[in-house]
Amino acid sequence: MSDRLPAADTQTSPTGDVSRDRGELFVLIAGDYRAEISALGAVVEALTVGGRDLLVSNPEQGPIQFFRGAVVAPWPNRIGDGAYTWDGQQIQTALTEPERGNALHGLISFQAFTPVDVAEDAITLRTELFPSPGYPFHLVLTVHHAVDADAGLTTTVSARNIGHQDAPYGVCPHPYLVAGTEPLDEWTLQVEAGTVLTVTEDRLLPTGTEQIAPGSDFDFSRPRTIGALFIDHAFTDLGRDEDDIMTVTVTAPGGTGVALTAGTECGWLQVHTGDRPEPENNRLGLAVEPMTCPPDAFRSGTDVVRLAPGEDFSASWSIRGW
Repeated sequence: MSDRLPAADTQTSPTGDVSRDRGELFVLIAGDYRAEISALGAVVEALTVGGRDLLVSNPEQGPIQFFRGAVVAPWPNRIGDGAYTWDGQQIQTALTEPERGNALHGLISFQAFTPVDVAEDAITLRTELFPSPGYPFHLVLTVHHAVDADAGLTTTVSARNIGHQDAPYGVCPHPYLVAGTEPLDEWTLQVEAGTVLTVTEDRLLPTGTEQIAPGSDFDFSRPRTIGALFIDHAFTDLGRDEDDIMTVTVTAPGGTGVALTAGTECGWLQVHTGDRPEPENNRLGLAVEPMTCPPDAFRSGTDVVRLAPGEDFSASWSIRGW
């Protein structure tokens, strides 16, 4: 059975029922790992190892902030102007990043999920994404979170097209990793990438790609301190081990750290230093997002999954800490 926590600072509805703004909270435990998962959005609210936070958490109530811990689908990152063409259809979706004129981070982060299998160390949640004017396709999405005493938290997101036409699809997670108690500027980052997606300063929309020169700002092939560098870029041509696994490692001066891994279905990686204008939210964690397609892919078509009726697509990633 799962360990289901009562919500802190709960609010009372007019009928007297106690509610939690992001639905039921499920706790998964294995070894020194503990993960908290919300029914709303299948969000990873918290992940700890030995009591140490590996992720930046959300407030207890209200919506999640800055997509912390979200599962992002059916498109990662942005669609410029919220407008795209698919099989001759001109489609306009809502501008959820109005200050930049973009549609941001898909459609499921604030959608209710139903738990279909719950255990002490794992949970499977499911939601149905019905056709809408901005995404006239019909999907069922299943999110499986599992903790392991050695591997940490592994998430697998599966999408099935139950509609009548091919659907464009992409997915990624949106965790803000926490290496330790020291400031982010003192953390060390390591990830092998050969190419960076260049973007506009104002809207963060792609303008092209550049090879990453050895020793340049975005060369983290060897562990290097982040310092004051601003990063909000996507990378590709990712280095992988003999099992085709990509690894991002972030370590703090005190010796603690966190690593995120992903398979070949995620050919792109967004990294963001979490810069915010509010001092209390600025650079609290490093957003590390393995993506199946790059930003603005619904307009460029780059690496967009074409999901035919009846077909499935799955992507997985893992987070572990020490």
